[in-house]
Amino acid sequence: MPKSKVRKKSVYTPPEEALRARGAQAKVLQPSPRWYAPLMVALMLIGLLWIVVYYVAGDRIPFMVSLSAWNFAIGFGAMVAGLIMSMRWR
Repeated sequence: MPKSKVRKKSVYTPPEEALRARGAQAKVLQPSPRWYAPLMVALMLIGLLWIVVYYVAGDRIPFMVSLSAWNFAIGFGAMVAGLIMSMRWR
């Protein structure tokens, strides 16, 4: 079977106005500070440990007994904060 001809497409070049407007709006994103990644990981681990400790020994720790179901909010809140930080990490 004969091979079909390949059509050549012209290379797209954006208009000059679009290039100037984009160059003015572009902003250089700086890398995250050195403390950002350890804090992010620490928040996720603290949240996980909080929930594990609540399950294992929550009935023997007085302030965890008084918090009751708020222990889940504290643990998952710390983990979610770490996950949100991971999305902004550069």
